[in-house]
Amino acid sequence: MSVNAVPHLNFRGEARAALTFYQSVFGGDAVVITYKDAGNVQDPSEADQVMWGQVAAGSGFRVMAYDVPSRLPYNQGENAFFVSLRGETTEEVTAYWDKLSDGAAVVRPLGPAQWAPVHGMLKDRFGVTWVVDVVSEVWQVRP
Repeated sequence: MSVNAVPHLNFRGEARAALTFYQSVFGGDAVVITYKDAGNVQDPSEADQVMWGQVAAGSGFRVMAYDVPSRLPYNQGENAFFVSLRGETTEEVTAYWDKLSDGAAVVRPLGPAQWAPVHGMLKDRFGVTWVVDVVSEVWQVRP
């Protein structure tokens, strides 16, 4: 048996664009269910917004997202969460970093750190903060 923790990202009208972007970065398949698809339209102007969506890649990458309806409160907040992306090689994480950094604000440039061969942090064009690094033997958690 295994358990997976999957980031669930909340947006206000940008979920489809975010899922499309993350699919372009990580590959895999995207699934988008709109409020109209689910028969749950409460505001006609939001019928085509995402009620539930996911990107799932063969590498194990998963992310879910939805558009918070206008009738519910929404505040993106500041640093409410980070998405941690850990890979096994510098080449692997650098390729993801290069794609994620399109339109992003770099908080810490990708480079060596005390705890990892490579580490960096950026806030992507959707306001999501990503911490990207290579797993180091020293800091690797083992069961």
